[in-house]
Amino acid sequence: MRKSLLIAALAAAVAFPAGASAQEWYVGGSIGVANQSDSSNEGLTGSFNTGNGAPAVPNGTPIADGTPYGWNTEFESGYSVSGEAGLRYDGGLRSGIEIVYSSADVDTHSGVNLANGAIQLDGVDAAVLTGSATQLGATVGDVVADGRGDISNTAIFLNAYYDFNRSGTFQPYVGGGIGVSQVDVTYNPSGVGIVDDDGTKFAWQLKAGVSMDLSDSWQIYGEYAYRQTEDISVNNQLFPGTLDIENQQNVISIGSRWKLG
Repeated sequence: MRKSLLIAALAAAVAFPAGASAQEWYVGGSIGVANQSDSSNEGLTGSFNTGNGAPAVPNGTPIADGTPYGWNTEFESGYSVSGEAGLRYDGGLRSGIEIVYSSADVDTHSGVNLANGAIQLDGVDAAVLTGSATQLGATVGDVVADGRGDISNTAIFLNAYYDFNRSGTFQPYVGGGIGVSQVDVTYNPSGVGIVDDDGTKFAWQLKAGVSMDLSDSWQIYGEYAYRQTEDISVNNQLFPGTLDIENQQNVISIGSRWKLG
């Protein structure tokens, strides 16, 4: 329901300027810092037998198909770059098509569990998940704390904005957009391949910023954006199962716009 309302609202906002008088085309671009929010990864296993996690989880313990499992992933700060082409209208409205790429590395994983937390695995020998009958001498927590991996987004948005104080040097604005994003996820803590998958998901963003005129045809701006996609469903390569990964970002960027014509 929330997604449907957002699509309708943004579509109406973008369509509305079509009845207004167009003033000028513009192009712009930005670069920024992307703070990738932590993900509470959750999924369901297929049926499999564990490796040797004794004494907590004896070797060969059967895990039933559809058993819930998950863990938390923290990300390092990443980066975002974007380019946009758009059209300004009378009255402070403008709209644009924006292409965005962002990437952030994994910092660490923690809290690996099965059966909705009934079986905590961080302190159990990592053989429990690799299927090995011989213990590895390192716990699941030790292995996943190493982090490694990344998440990246390649998205296209249809945006609508409202610029305040159009006649002033400083022009605050608010905006938002809807679109789609190709999301690529790699989780390989300590070199152990767990996730290497991708998906195309509905995406949306909200923005606020301030533009400053440097000349009749050139602006610079600072901007905050909150971006989110639907959860990405990926396959687990370590043991049978799927996993849903949350994908949210807070982005601070600086950029420039140029009037065309």
